[in-house]
Amino acid sequence: MPTNARVTLCHGPYNSNGVVKHRTSRLQGLQAALRARGHQCVLEETREWNMVELVVNGETIFICNIRQLEFGGDGKLDPVCKEAVTAVENAH
Repeated sequence: MPTNARVTLCHGPYNSNGVVKHRTSRLQGLQAALRARGHQCVLEETREWNMVELVVNGETIFICNIRQLEFGGDGKLDPVCKEAVTAVENAH
């Protein structure tokens, strides 16, 4: 995959402190990790609760529960971020 892939991060709402809504704070590390590798990130809200899907060239290449991602940060120590970046790098 070229280093300038456009990665769409489809994310759904999740429950935090009794409030269900779309939040991007758990996506910060993932976005930082992808941008560090030269990829462009586009956020897209979905209705699927607790889900994050990475889409490249119209193909879903990675899915995880948004609560598995670490809150904030740069994504360097988050194993789920590393797995997601590897999936993007290996996408065709």
